[in-house]
Amino acid sequence: MDSPRLMQSFPRETELQTLRVFAAVAEARSYRRAAQQLGLSPSAVSQAMRRLEAQLGVALLNRSTRSVALTAAGERLLAGALPAMRSLERALDSVVQLSGRVSGSLRLSVPRSAARLLMTSLLARYVAAHPQVQVELCTQDGLVDIVEQGFDAGVRFAERLPADMVAVPLGGAQRFIAVASPEFSQRHPAPQQPQDLLALPCVRQRFASGGLFRWSFLEHAAGCRCAGSACARAGLTTDLDVPGPLTVDDQAVALQAALDGAGVAYVYELAAAPLLHSGQLIELLADWCPPGTGFALYYPGRLQTSPALRALIELIQALPLARLAPLKPAST
Repeated sequence: MDSPRLMQSFPRETELQTLRVFAAVAEARSYRRAAQQLGLSPSAVSQAMRRLEAQLGVALLNRSTRSVALTAAGERLLAGALPAMRSLERALDSVVQLSGRVSGSLRLSVPRSAARLLMTSLLARYVAAHPQVQVELCTQDGLVDIVEQGFDAGVRFAERLPADMVAVPLGGAQRFIAVASPEFSQRHPAPQQPQDLLALPCVRQRFASGGLFRWSFLEHAAGCRCAGSACARAGLTTDLDVPGPLTVDDQAVALQAALDGAGVAYVYELAAAPLLHSGQLIELLADWCPPGTGFALYYPGRLQTSPALRALIELIQALPLARLAPLKPAST
């Protein structure tokens, strides 16, 4: 790394920046993804790599239209430079942390519902505590590769996390419930069991992948009238493909449609809570709705966690669910 040729050709600051670009390209195996991670244009990354190779007089990368691979020289430079760079970054971070200041950027991929229910409230606290961090929140309901798309972290339901990711529980269990407006309930008989929904208009939801969201309910023994947790079959669930004249692709729209009397909706309990409390919505089949699962913030375990991401993780771990504000009622 301390080649006299390189040291003489680059000012110290420029040398370190160029090596950071090289390390990002080598780890991401992509100019585009490296550019996203560094906040640079792909052309700037390409120019930096050409300058570095010209100064060293050796090819570091083999490039094709679809991929980037390290040459033998590139592998040797990465093996020597990366540990030193990581050590330097840790030393700089430790000094910055003495002042209590966190800076940098943070890109997050989050489902729209999780963004409304949890993340906007959480990030309001985060940016107030760390105003020098540039946060970008991208709402994406489809499953994405956060590494490939240049995100620092993402949010998913815990059971849908990739196996090679580190997960931090976020917000506690998110229970789904069936709701309808009082006016709708006056026009239609109240369902006594989930199968009764098959005779009622429901507000269906479609995933970004194109599939329809099936509503999940507890199974009870025949003729059971107990609360869900006391039933002999509690814990077993069944999924329903409910009928309905209206299909939407957004949880907040489904909630608003139920509020407007379009049908029964199946939504997050946390989102519906203010409307249930005010009497604008009524919960249906309360004993049949399962406990639910929770979201998790996840990030690549093989990469060093940035100070900005560490600060977010610490905030999540310190902040109880009770302090995360629920979705505000939709306007009528």
